[in-house]
Amino acid sequence: MKDLINYLYRNHSLGYKLLLFLSTTFLIVYLFPKSGKFKYDFEKGKPWQSENLYAPFNFAIKKTDAEIQEERKQIEENSILYFDLDEQIFNTIKDNYDDAFKKVFPDSIALSNRLEIYNTGNQILNTLYEFGVLGEDYDFPPNQTIAVLNNRIETAQTQFSSLINQAEVTQVIRRHLSRNALLDYEKEYTSLFFDIVNPNLSYNKELTDKALQDELNKISFARGIVERETLIISKGEVVEGDKLQILKSLEAEYESQVWSKSNYIWVVVAYTVLVALALLMLLLFLRKYRREVFDNNTKVTFIFFNILLMILITTLVVGYNSQYIYIVPICILPLVLKAFFDARLGLFAHVITVLLLGFIVSNSYEYMFLQIIAGIVTILTVSELYKRANLFISVGQITLIYIVAYFAFFVIHEGSIETLKWETFGLFVLCGLATLFVQPLIYAYEKLFGLVSDVSLLELSDTNTKLLKELSNKAPGTFHHSLNVANLAEAAANEIGANAMLVRVGALYHDIGKMKNPTYFTENQSTGINPHDELSAKESASIIIDHVINGIEIARKNNLPDRVIDFIRTHHGTSVVYYFYMKEKERFEDTDLSSFKYPGPKPFSKETAILMMCDSVEAASKSLKEPTSSKIDDFVESIITKQMENEQFLNANITFKEIQSIKKVLKHKLANIYHLRIEYPE
Repeated sequence: MKDLINYLYRNHSLGYKLLLFLSTTFLIVYLFPKSGKFKYDFEKGKPWQSENLYAPFNFAIKKTDAEIQEERKQIEENSILYFDLDEQIFNTIKDNYDDAFKKVFPDSIALSNRLEIYNTGNQILNTLYEFGVLGEDYDFPPNQTIAVLNNRIETAQTQFSSLINQAEVTQVIRRHLSRNALLDYEKEYTSLFFDIVNPNLSYNKELTDKALQDELNKISFARGIVERETLIISKGEVVEGDKLQILKSLEAEYESQVWSKSNYIWVVVAYTVLVALALLMLLLFLRKYRREVFDNNTKVTFIFFNILLMILITTLVVGYNSQYIYIVPICILPLVLKAFFDARLGLFAHVITVLLLGFIVSNSYEYMFLQIIAGIVTILTVSELYKRANLFISVGQITLIYIVAYFAFFVIHEGSIETLKWETFGLFVLCGLATLFVQPLIYAYEKLFGLVSDVSLLELSDTNTKLLKELSNKAPGTFHHSLNVANLAEAAANEIGANAMLVRVGALYHDIGKMKNPTYFTENQSTGINPHDELSAKESASIIIDHVINGIEIARKNNLPDRVIDFIRTHHGTSVVYYFYMKEKERFEDTDLSSFKYPGPKPFSKETAILMMCDSVEAASKSLKEPTSSKIDDFVESIITKQMENEQFLNANITFKEIQSIKKVLKHKLANIYHLRIEYPE
């Protein structure tokens, strides 16, 4: 039992990764749609690559969206509008007509054609109320069919143009008077009907909408049946027209019936295997090529969290409306990972994520092609993320690639641009704008996961920060030395393609531990008094070595990132304080070397190795007397060669070729520093 506990304790890091791996796999599979995938891939306008396909079961041919929309449009255009008739109104008007007529045309007025005038009025009333008079203006097509209801019983059916609204009453009066040559009495007729005409029709919206919905509900989403064993498509036949629609119908039927009912568990198991394989590849990549990331559980958690977040967002968008799939800013993932790690890791994780998303989206090949190309462009174009202009330019390039690639795919599928949905380009623009959210996201991740990006490094490189100001005040010589080392290290990093911003920041802070005892370091001894004269060699060496430990303590107290603290820990590696060791050895032959060695560790990256070289060369260069080009070359060679012989770069992933390039940069920079100007006459 004790052995088991010890084993678990020693391997707790691997245990955590296993738990993270399993939980992430479970969550991703949970987010996936629980249906199988149609085993055939096909595209519109391309030949059928598989063998002859026969119907595996009876299924209905689904109508296209265009066909269904056309049917809906026809039903809406031919739908009936229902109006309620108030028959009592017309009866009342007929009863009031005689009294109104006598008021307008009293018996005292002798009219030879009184009977004709009276009958014309009756004709006008009958025309107005043949179908009815509307109380409101309605914006319906003139040829729309309407039904007149009297006590919920249909009494007449006609077109909407047959109904009279109150604005048209005057026109009806004029038309009848003109026909009967009675226009001289237009004023009287208008006065007569103004008093008695009232609307008797009202629009029954509730009944109209219900009738329309009933008709829409009758729409069939299928047209015809394909019998089992019927040949659907032959090998080499072009997928288009009815063949395309039959294949889409079979795909939908296959996924909805075959998988969701009988083989649900097998589908989940299969998804789990595929997702686990993809995430396992990522872990193996980290273990083989990014060991420092693999060994850091926080960093592995961060990578898995971002992959899971992208899949979650995409799943939610697809669930809401799959048309908005391209608005999800997938390229944020490689941007974030490149900011905190490197381009190769960012691209690898991006490809894994896109492969997983292929299970969720429709047109998976098109989607994966677009997203992988966009991810590659992101990695290639985005450099120095802390420069705002660079991010805007890169986002513009990413958006352009999306648009061009989508346009090409559309032309391949449709053969023309007539039906191109231009609003899709707007989604790509929105996706680009959403990608700009990466800046505040990086800041949030730094606080949540304790990571550091180039943006934070830029802030730390400001010499007006509190810590660097304190270093400048307490140890001005060390501050000046750090600036020189930073310039040398940055140039060397640029030469071999290392992280120049990181190594510059590391150089600025690598000697902050000297603030505790500044006068014990020669660069700060301005008075000519050396306190080491009063100490033994062993005590002096201890003070010198302690500046590393003191530096780590100061850095942690000031919340410097671990990536910066690594430079403080490693800038002397396990080298020896040689001057005091030899001084002690003169007195005691059997002096213990370990008392004069820095605790380490040795540099474990290109950047920390660069700092060790530049720090040693810059510090030792102060001892050069009458420097010449050859002296500087020999000087640089001897220092770095000695470090290599002491195996200080054994753990750093730096090559001999890169070390030679760094030597070349240091020689050139020192030659410029110690270049003597000609002496001008007074």
